[in-house]
Amino acid sequence: MKELQQEALEIGQGRSMIVEDDLDKMPYLKAVLKETLRLHTPIPLLVPRESTQDVKLLGYDIQSGTQVLINAWTIARDPSNWENPEEFRPERFLNSPIDYKGFHFELIPFGAGRRGCPGIQFAMIVNELVLANLVYKFDLALVDEEDLDMSEANGLTVHKKLPILVSATPCS
Repeated sequence: MKELQQEALEIGQGRSMIVEDDLDKMPYLKAVLKETLRLHTPIPLLVPRESTQDVKLLGYDIQSGTQVLINAWTIARDPSNWENPEEFRPERFLNSPIDYKGFHFELIPFGAGRRGCPGIQFAMIVNELVLANLVYKFDLALVDEEDLDMSEANGLTVHKKLPILVSATPCS
């Protein structure tokens, strides 16, 4: 968080807030959000697809007409794609071409292809602006560092089992 906050302070330069034009100058912010989406994919199973032809994939025969579910959560934690996949390491995305837009299949939190989320750009700009301004304006701290539980509840969408309690103190 400190590295992200430092990046925001350098970009904000004492202005009242970080604006959309500043976001392209914040590579660590983008890396933090990519890593967050990798570890905490909002929708673990993507929209079902149907095979249009017989295909052999990784030794499996998939017949035409078969409904296929893509487990984006598992792909994002696959040790054959990611070094130390359970660790939160935004640095893995610095100087990396991997993005969430559906062209790199090891990171597909919004899906890919024709059935990819049409709101990717809007969602990410809003997320980037909110996070950048939060760390720019506030020092965030866990209320009780002993109780940080990042486990998730199962469901159609992923959400935390327990809330994270954070105190926000205005930066001086």
